[in-house]
Amino acid sequence: MIDDDRKLCRLVADYLEPMGYTVDAAHSGPDGLRLFQQGEYQAVILDVMLPQMDGFAVLKELRRESDIPVLMLTARGEETDRIVGLEMGADDYLPKTFSSRELLARLRAVTRRSQLTESRSNTEAAEQTLRFAELEIEQASRTVRLRGELLTLTPLEYDLLAALACAAGRVLSRDRLLEAVSGRNYDVFDRSIDVHISSLRRKLGENPREPRYIQTVRTAGYMFIAPPL
Repeated sequence: MIDDDRKLCRLVADYLEPMGYTVDAAHSGPDGLRLFQQGEYQAVILDVMLPQMDGFAVLKELRRESDIPVLMLTARGEETDRIVGLEMGADDYLPKTFSSRELLARLRAVTRRSQLTESRSNTEAAEQTLRFAELEIEQASRTVRLRGELLTLTPLEYDLLAALACAAGRVLSRDRLLEAVSGRNYDVFDRSIDVHISSLRRKLGENPREPRYIQTVRTAGYMFIAPPL
């Protein structure tokens, strides 16, 4: 809970802890962010009016690194505040005239939605296992097996293989492959793609003249050619 009202923080903790919650409190925006980064939390109760850094700025920083459920509190209760907070990524809004029971109900609702979303995401990721002939690419765990044997791929090799496999039957240019691996801090440029593809082919046991998985398309790029099972 990030709120400069220490008495309110104690009251909320006294009410929620017998319900099975553990409540940590911070009383300024910067202290709240530090506390969040040091622990593992299921939800954040965040006041709008905070010293040093208001709740909207705290919410913006939280959303840079997490999709944790955020229940915002406001003493003002103005519609503009609620709209701004929700548009910035708050999950719910509660005026500070709330009852303890309403706080608990809303807290349970936002954490339940988060858990359902996470469960669906995990299920969808688990279902996204790509199978081609003797090759299996498990996207959830970022692992690759050939004839049942686990391959040792670099993160970049895995990303290149996954990008090609997801676009099976379509030619991907070097620029498109660069886009697929961008944002992961790889030191890679367009001609180095060829080197990494060559290494990937060796690990797949491929003969470039008789490709089974990755075909070079002259002047255009590469194409994954194995049909899915």
